[in-house]
Amino acid sequence: MAIGVFDSGVGGLTVHRELTRRFPGRDFIYLADQANAPYGGRGGEDIVELTRAGCERLFEAGASLVVLACNTASAIALRRLQQTWVPEARARHGRPINVLGIIVPTIEAATGLPWTHEAERTAGGEKKQAIEVTGVFCTAATAMSRVYEIEIDKRREDLAVFSEPCPGLAGLIELGAPAEELKVVVNDHVDALRRRIGRHPDKAILGCTHYEIVAGLFAAALPEGTLVIHQPTAVADALDRYFQRHPEYALGGSGRRDFLTTGRPGPQSELVSRFWGAPLSFAAA
Repeated sequence: MAIGVFDSGVGGLTVHRELTRRFPGRDFIYLADQANAPYGGRGGEDIVELTRAGCERLFEAGASLVVLACNTASAIALRRLQQTWVPEARARHGRPINVLGIIVPTIEAATGLPWTHEAERTAGGEKKQAIEVTGVFCTAATAMSRVYEIEIDKRREDLAVFSEPCPGLAGLIELGAPAEELKVVVNDHVDALRRRIGRHPDKAILGCTHYEIVAGLFAAALPEGTLVIHQPTAVADALDRYFQRHPEYALGGSGRRDFLTTGRPGPQSELVSRFWGAPLSFAAA
């Protein structure tokens, strides 16, 4: 059995790399749905079905636990799959299986509070005045879901959240666009968020795992000292805690590493290879 990591493309490798560092002896299977990437501009039902199909493929390949290393899939599909599909899949496969997302760990890292925490509202239901601004750079679908605004507000009344949809950026990263082209796009979105807020955010969430590949461009575009929440670290921390609570999952111990794609198998882009630190090739799913 293994840990499955699923994304619409190569962005989830940012999470996968951190998970393999944290759990080097565990077996991992990575699946990129590159035939249908990116997910950010797709409709909700389409995202749910594609995510379900990807998780099923990973369970069939031997995964016991699947991490949705995709903010769009986590925001749109995760809760529905957990409520309506995972119980049936667990019974059908006859073993403990589950699907986890990356938004909960990210919100815990951004708020400094556990997911179970709820803010105490002031008398009369009046909200405290926000004293800190968090910017979320994400896909259009994640921005439309307002998941970061809703869930952070439940826990921290003093944090104001502004999402900046970055349509097309994940696709450019997936295709291995030149750094100069990516720099222009990132700078434009950072400046657009600054104009909307009236100033730069105090902290930023890279709410698409593709963006972690170009995290340096975001850091350069933001003022020096801006805290950037890195999802891979937050997810690895949360998964470590999850495994301590759930020893029933068989996760393998041979250090197996499989990389699968629904798209064209073979070497990935030069951009991905530079991020990964070595040439990376995928097999057909």
